[in-house]
Amino acid sequence: MSATALIRAARELSRAVSTLRFGPPVAHVYNPLDYAWAPHEAWLRRYGAGRKRVVFVGMNPGPFGMMQTGVPFGEVAAVRDWMGLHAPVRRPADEHPKRPIEGFACRRSEVSGRRLWGWAAERFGSAPAFFEQCFVVNYCPLVFLEASGRNFTPERLPAAELQPLQQACDAHLRAAIEALRPEWAIGIGAWAMKRAQAALGADTGVRIDQILHPSPASPAANRGWAPQVDARLEQLGVLAN
Repeated sequence: MSATALIRAARELSRAVSTLRFGPPVAHVYNPLDYAWAPHEAWLRRYGAGRKRVVFVGMNPGPFGMMQTGVPFGEVAAVRDWMGLHAPVRRPADEHPKRPIEGFACRRSEVSGRRLWGWAAERFGSAPAFFEQCFVVNYCPLVFLEASGRNFTPERLPAAELQPLQQACDAHLRAAIEALRPEWAIGIGAWAMKRAQAALGADTGVRIDQILHPSPASPAANRGWAPQVDARLEQLGVLAN
């Protein structure tokens, strides 16, 4: 199967969320599927084709990952050097001065992305070997920033703003799962797992579970994230020892 269905679904998601409006404390909203579409599309074309055994589901972009490169958990070094991707990234229209978009010139490290893709590189070796079996989809493509520049996570949005966002994101996740036809959808963190359960239901036949989120804000993740992920996936039977 080609990556065409994933590209179409991502374009539809970008259009849907671009019409949504968010009030305080959200002051700036970034949509990497718009200004970083070139690397996102390149990533889908190179690695999104074919059936995957496992789809990992993230929450939303981080400030030095997908927000810069358009790739989920997109630590610059991992996307550029391990995945072999590099493409122009534009500036968003409403850019926060404390959160500039530098694209592949960004020198800040996305710890969550470094942990996730570092684990993938250690476990699978090459990017093609990982993506032959696995894929990563962010549930929500938007970044929400407060006036201070602080990140505002989507689950904290008021219900009136969250509901239409979830409708668009649920539809995209269903389309991605239909295109990739995985056995497993693994939430990267509890919230992503809950959204996968809500979006996919019990009729798809996809088994849903979770792994620990690699965020440095998680004390558990700071105590050896990769070995804990290996143990969990082996316990579930997702990946062989």
